[in-house]
Amino acid sequence: MAKPIIEVRGLGKNFILKRSILGRPLAAVGAVDDVTFSLMPGETLAIVGESGCGKSTLGRLLMRLIKPTAGEVFIDGQDVTNISHAAMRRQRQRVQLIFQDPYASLNPRMTIAQTIAEPLMLHNIVPAAQRSKRVAQLLEMVGLRPEQASRYPHEFSGGQRQRVVIARALASEPKAIICDEAVSALDVSIQAQILNLLKDLQNRLGLAFIFISHDLGVVKHIADRVAVMYLGKVVEIGTSDDVFDAPRHPYTRALLSAIPVVAPPSHQRSRAARLHGDLPSPLSPPPGCRLHTRCPHARPQCKTVSMELDIEASGHANACAFWCELPVQGGAEGIREPRNPKLEKLFAAFEAMAARSSQTVTGS
Repeated sequence: MAKPIIEVRGLGKNFILKRSILGRPLAAVGAVDDVTFSLMPGETLAIVGESGCGKSTLGRLLMRLIKPTAGEVFIDGQDVTNISHAAMRRQRQRVQLIFQDPYASLNPRMTIAQTIAEPLMLHNIVPAAQRSKRVAQLLEMVGLRPEQASRYPHEFSGGQRQRVVIARALASEPKAIICDEAVSALDVSIQAQILNLLKDLQNRLGLAFIFISHDLGVVKHIADRVAVMYLGKVVEIGTSDDVFDAPRHPYTRALLSAIPVVAPPSHQRSRAARLHGDLPSPLSPPPGCRLHTRCPHARPQCKTVSMELDIEASGHANACAFWCELPVQGGAEGIREPRNPKLEKLFAAFEAMAARSSQTVTGS
């Protein structure tokens, strides 16, 4: 049986906001709290949730860009939680990170060739004499021309810059790539091109992806499994079909019901799943179930229950203690019924790209 590329056990991160004169912490934000999951080879795991839920912090914890307060992170079976910076640099060859903003993630003073060649040099992947050839190969893999290697980032569009960032990530020959809102800053049609590129690279190279996003339409299209986060905790995790077609947790249901659709009143979804109130302060999250202050199905017991994941035989897990008693709701109807204009454009672009790819394969 294949082993996980990334495995996380009880991961937590607290940011200290205020200390006493003696240095004791007085106030802290629990950005990530007791998160456990694994990423298998060739799999795409999406992490979704509202802004401030901790999903981007989780991505940085996996790369050890920040140190966890609690828990363990394993990469290829090795515990990297407390290893040295030099040892962690070697581990980062196996797992790479793509940031949200392609404009800020490239050094404006370095040519594209220098940018892509840097990990080749750091990890000593190819001899110096072969680096230019490898840079050209990587540019072609992401849909750019080798002669563009001498240009600077400001000479490229946003979509082209993100292709350069992907090429740089591929240079270290990783087994997994963490995509932190990797397409959210791009135009919808460019999003489709980048996502289809990532799927093509996954099929060709056997890559695994952790895809951090707030766009459920995109997640539905690319993810094998989905983890939903709320105030630092994973409240539901399962296959994409399970989470979208049969959501268990009220928060997941609320996220799906919040997807805007263009439909007559007779086809509009019930607002019963919508949350009420504002997001609680992460400085003092509510006791018990953290959603109980906003949940339409909350009951007095929710103030004291623990947010433990209830794992079904299928592997579908959620942290609602009373999910069996909730009314049945089909979560994916918002994706299958008439969509909002942005989603319509995005899915049309997906279909057009897939059609062109199949024609190319048939013609060859």
